[in-house]
Amino acid sequence: MVDEKKQVTTADRLARHLGLLQAGSVITLDILTPAGQKARYRTTFVGYLPQNYVLIQYPDLNKVGSFAVHIKQGVKTAVRGIVEGHEGAVVAFSSKIKQTVQHPIKLLVLDFPSEVGLQSLRHFTRIDTEINAAIIFNNKKWRAVITDLSISGCQLYIERGEKLALTNDTNSPLLIENYLDMGSVELSVTICNIKQLADAVSLGVRFAEKDSKKVKKLVLATMGDEN
Repeated sequence: MVDEKKQVTTADRLARHLGLLQAGSVITLDILTPAGQKARYRTTFVGYLPQNYVLIQYPDLNKVGSFAVHIKQGVKTAVRGIVEGHEGAVVAFSSKIKQTVQHPIKLLVLDFPSEVGLQSLRHFTRIDTEINAAIIFNNKKWRAVITDLSISGCQLYIERGEKLALTNDTNSPLLIENYLDMGSVELSVTICNIKQLADAVSLGVRFAEKDSKKVKKLVLATMGDEN
């Protein structure tokens, strides 16, 4: 089990914990230019050679656009990804672009990091969000907004939902459509608390264990979308 927060500094442990990221894992990539310009992309972790380099897929060219001129040798980067497993953790490290590779696919070669940060997702504080969603009660779909999110649950704001007859421990499907590039996501949730507002209702819900993999991807996507 990963400790709540620690820094891995020895070469062997750096490689071992970086190796928890599986090839093909979705990661977020921050790029910071010397002039202070910053861009954030979702891309894919490819692999690494201990104490030498890290390989990640070059971000989608359609999303990079004109910022591509800044993605070059020596530019600072920050990478975050979710480790798969029962507990789940976020792996994060800073590096610099060593070079770009054009074949067989376009890749970024990063310097091997001097530190790798690890944090358990179960201890992650809630992320403030504004994700459009829908929740179904008695076969009727109610529009909702996810106002904060964690690995264990979220807060829902339902406008004009003050007349809903709800009780704790009610199970319902939560639908998220066209959020970032995740497509449609359906999660099973259980109501934990209910707060009646003047013209709305606020619900605290927890996610079902069976949906943990989808929730981790949602958390990572949301982290990558933070400004």
